[in-house]
Amino acid sequence: MSTLVLDGGLATRLEMLGADLSDELWSARLLLEDPALIRRAHADYYAAGADVATTASYQASFPGFVRRGLDVAQAERLMRLSVELAAQARDEAGGGLVAASIGPYGAYLANGAEYTGDYDLDELGLLSWHRPRWEILASVGPDLLACETIPSYPEARALARLLAETPSVKAWVSFSCRDAAHLNDGTPIGEAAALFAGSSQVVAVGVNCTAPRHISGLIGALSGGLPVVVYPNSGERWDSGQGRWLGTADPVEYGQAAEEWQRAGASLIGGCCRTTPEHIKQIRAHVS
Repeated sequence: MSTLVLDGGLATRLEMLGADLSDELWSARLLLEDPALIRRAHADYYAAGADVATTASYQASFPGFVRRGLDVAQAERLMRLSVELAAQARDEAGGGLVAASIGPYGAYLANGAEYTGDYDLDELGLLSWHRPRWEILASVGPDLLACETIPSYPEARALARLLAETPSVKAWVSFSCRDAAHLNDGTPIGEAAALFAGSSQVVAVGVNCTAPRHISGLIGALSGGLPVVVYPNSGERWDSGQGRWLGTADPVEYGQAAEEWQRAGASLIGGCCRTTPEHIKQIRAHVS
């Protein structure tokens, strides 16, 4: 199959455009406060060469919105709006796909649990937590759901059960990994990916929100099954002691790495945290 270019970091672009995302709702906060800026960020990624816009619903959840003081109906409206904004940008760009983001339970906790998989819910609890948002986002008519930054095997199992409950839904499933072979909770990525093997609903399985240096190894661990999706972080790392990002985020180097990931077997390639429209331009230039 030809390579599909995904977008880059939505929150990163929103911050570049002046948004303050220092909030537990993160980019989902702007669904309430400045939806036009979200639409502009999507448009910028389409203009950079992305084929897919991933919605601002990563951090959105019914409990999170209710905790902010919204009622259930208002929360539902904002989730629907996340898909509508991406669709508007797609239509203005003249085409493309919309992937409704299904972020992990750890994103709602806002305590870094998406980087460890250390949750206070078991599989059944995760199934119940994810179901309401899943049903709303699926009902709005995105092209697919982006189940992303999944750090744990129990959460992957919960999402596999939700897919079985909604047989008309298409999705990709993307894990957050701690090295070149394992999810953040220590599960071998091949074992987690096997949950979705043979599924006609899953268009790709892969990795996001992970250091670029691990991507080639992870693609190798996924080879031979479903198409592979990868959209790692920029390559920078956060130094909490110095309060700043360290390392390189050079878009040209990122584009060159994307070409390597394509040769290794990835067919959906984009960027996650700290990647920008410039990174997506370079991906497009290197994988076309």
